[in-house]
Amino acid sequence: MGQLLDRNYVESISSGNNQVTKISDISQLPPELALAILKNLNATDLCLAACVWHTLASDEILWLGLCKSIWGYASIYKRANHERISFRKIYLQLDEGTLRFNAGEGLMYMIENRLIDDTCEEISKFVHHTRKLRTLEKRKLLKERRDILEYLIELQSYENQFLPNALRQFFAKLDAPEERNEYLSILIENFSKRFHACNQNLGLSIETIYVLCFSLILLSIDLASPHVKNKMSKREFIRNTRRAIINGALSDELAGHFYDNIYLIGHVANSATSAH
Repeated sequence: MGQLLDRNYVESISSGNNQVTKISDISQLPPELALAILKNLNATDLCLAACVWHTLASDEILWLGLCKSIWGYASIYKRANHERISFRKIYLQLDEGTLRFNAGEGLMYMIENRLIDDTCEEISKFVHHTRKLRTLEKRKLLKERRDILEYLIELQSYENQFLPNALRQFFAKLDAPEERNEYLSILIENFSKRFHACNQNLGLSIETIYVLCFSLILLSIDLASPHVKNKMSKREFIRNTRRAIINGALSDELAGHFYDNIYLIGHVANSATSAH
């Protein structure tokens, strides 16, 4: 922002004779070009820019873009224009609500200020579309509200994805606990249902997917941990998987591909380092 304010001109090239023209104020530019410049600023810099170019820097499109770049979805977005609520105000309230949530106060501020409607669906969509929520507090919310957890997983899509890659995507969105506990089992149970619904053509039951998920987590811990000297071999993984999966639902070839994926790409759930 300092560079923008210190540089008191914008250079534009005339298409006719390549003459360089210096413009002392971006407000003299066409609005579309001025907004294209300002949209590269973050919220703090945009507030500073408003001290010089109040009308331009207060543009609703700019602040809506900032809101959605951080909180992709919020219930208030649907009502803002109808209720004549400034998106700059919405940004500041969402920022305050996020700080309070991360400090352990939950979603009460956002619900009381009508930023999020107090329904399972709306809360789930809000959580799904932002990475600003502190992992520990988000985990606390999902443990307390199983309905939100289940709906949040329903928002994920794993169609035509390889199981280890889908697990990585899952844990990137819903952070894995640091140890193997009931919450991890609940996560895997719901993931297995969703993965099965997205890939019914694979012929794998929910129970088979559930067992495979834990097998993949344990394998990735085994291969990644510096404390494990004798790493599980591909042959051992295939043999152990064959014993765990009943009715021969998983071929040795597919089990081998699972092993190769973990060996080459790495952990499926980086947070679950002590689950072994």
